[in-house]
Amino acid sequence: MPDKETNLVIDIGNTRTKAAVFEGEKILEKIFFSSDSISKIKELQTNHSIKKSIYLATGKIEPAFGKFLKEDLKAIELSHKTKVPVQNKYGTPATLGRDRLAAVVGAQAFFPNSNCLVIDAGTCITYDWLTAEGDYLGGNIAPGITMRLEAMNHFTARLPLVEKADIENPIGKSTELALRNGALWGAVQEVDGYILWGRKNFGQLKVIFTGGDTNFFVKHLKRRIFARPNIVLAGLNKIIALN
Repeated sequence: MPDKETNLVIDIGNTRTKAAVFEGEKILEKIFFSSDSISKIKELQTNHSIKKSIYLATGKIEPAFGKFLKEDLKAIELSHKTKVPVQNKYGTPATLGRDRLAAVVGAQAFFPNSNCLVIDAGTCITYDWLTAEGDYLGGNIAPGITMRLEAMNHFTARLPLVEKADIENPIGKSTELALRNGALWGAVQEVDGYILWGRKNFGQLKVIFTGGDTNFFVKHLKRRIFARPNIVLAGLNKIIALN
């Protein structure tokens, strides 16, 4: 039997798409996929009574899937013109990554009336600031861990490409370890610097992590942080309630 009326939210990224069905603030079902997009969404429609749908796209949308979202699913596309429950003070809102906007809305949903630093540790590492008053101030973008490792190999003649692994000693005693530590330990220190700056300038601060490298940072940072892998999906679910 289908569930009560529910919301379908879709996050189309660079490498894969995430979709979730919400009933209120509860996730009933979540899926990940990189192909057969239409059939995957139709399965969710079969299993749940979908009331509203919304999607964001940071990656490329195949034409057939885009047509399905707009014409068949009647989904809202998150843009800088979509009504959101935060004050967007980004200087160029049309160029702001939709996932970044949804993430800060998700942070507000998880931690209302709190100063928040949202860190998405994926292909790039993004840092976004939300005040307790609900003002999205903007943020920064830095290379992700894999990008750092690949760049050192690509832009030099002799440095090898090394894989991600845990940091055993911050001092590298071989070229492989030096490269790995430089990328990974450097990223940890960068993140730690943002947290220190935020707590100095905002006082009480919730630090929220999402993205594929979240577990690495949770393990290596010696500060209280919150892992919220569904923060973008939760943000989309909150946005659709306003539209």
